[in-house]
Amino acid sequence: MRLFSRLKQRQKSRAFKLLLAPVFERFRLLNELKSRGDRPLQMSFDDQLKALIFYHLEEFSSGSELLQALEQDNFAKECVAPPKGIKKSSFFEAINNRGLEQLAEVFNHLVKQAGHVLPAEYAHLGNLVAIDGSLIDSVLSMEWADYRGGAKKAKAHIGFDINRGIPRKIYLTDGKEGERPFVEKIIEKGETAVMDRGYQSHAQFDQWQAAEKQFVCRIRENTHTSVISENALKRDSIVFYDKVVLLGTKGVNQTEKEQRLVGYHVDGKDFWIATNRHDLTAEEIAEVYKLRWSIETFFGWWKRHLGVYHLIARSQYGLMVQMLGGLITYLLLAIYCREQHNESVSIARVRELRNQIANEAATEQKARQPRKQCNANKNKRLKQKRRRAKN
Repeated sequence: MRLFSRLKQRQKSRAFKLLLAPVFERFRLLNELKSRGDRPLQMSFDDQLKALIFYHLEEFSSGSELLQALEQDNFAKECVAPPKGIKKSSFFEAINNRGLEQLAEVFNHLVKQAGHVLPAEYAHLGNLVAIDGSLIDSVLSMEWADYRGGAKKAKAHIGFDINRGIPRKIYLTDGKEGERPFVEKIIEKGETAVMDRGYQSHAQFDQWQAAEKQFVCRIRENTHTSVISENALKRDSIVFYDKVVLLGTKGVNQTEKEQRLVGYHVDGKDFWIATNRHDLTAEEIAEVYKLRWSIETFFGWWKRHLGVYHLIARSQYGLMVQMLGGLITYLLLAIYCREQHNESVSIARVRELRNQIANEAATEQKARQPRKQCNANKNKRLKQKRRRAKN
């Protein structure tokens, strides 16, 4: 079954159809949702995915607000909601129990699709993947999202493709879960992980090198080092230190493999960067670390403009469904903005898209009103004719 088959028949909004095109035109679903009881599903995967995309695109603040739109908004009723509507209990049951495998499949497909559409802005620096974790405020009923002091928080661990400005992997845990183990899961052979100080681990620096994985990681200024050799420095450069060293104290936490340590000074602050990239200049190493800020920008934009942290699920399964829905929406927007405007994602383009969808839906609604009135008049005349013939 092709995704969005009903949308193909009923959809009149060109803007919404363009947004969904990377899924609608090029992707075939391999695994259909199945009912876990005797009753048939009220919400297919088509419906679930469209509802999640619509939720994030329109920046709703709750699942109840989304359901209200699916019942009252003409566009949402016609193009997003299931043909027979959806009840509150059925909607939340679906979000918390179904669709995760299929959403992961769609997400991975769109990551590859975006890789073909979006340009690699820093290709000369290699395949750069920023890694960071983001805490998600939870409610007390979410017992699995343990944090500290009785508070509940979940944590999303995300790998972010710096060259193309898109998320490419996500893992969800409770808020206390450490971040370092996810580097091994996110980074593939030949890629460069770009990380902040929280990921400093001398033992894992050795492990990543053994696995032929590269890294650029800021480390603490007071880290003990044993110098092996020095690299030449350029005059009038922000870089003041470039040496090959062993990190840590011998017999305690010293690295077994050599690391390159680069120090540079920006805006009155010193930065110390450990890496196993010897093919780049020290200035390029400093540039790579500066690019790590792109994942912070993404987190802020994702939260503010797509409302991904307005929870509509309480289970770990359901929250992962919502997170994937938010990431899929962002990828669709990234592809749309590049293909239609040759630009990166911006809130200006997102607002323009929202307005275009609303205007097209309103135009379609106006066009239907005369047809409805005409049909009503025809029915009225037909009844009168039958009444006269009977008399």
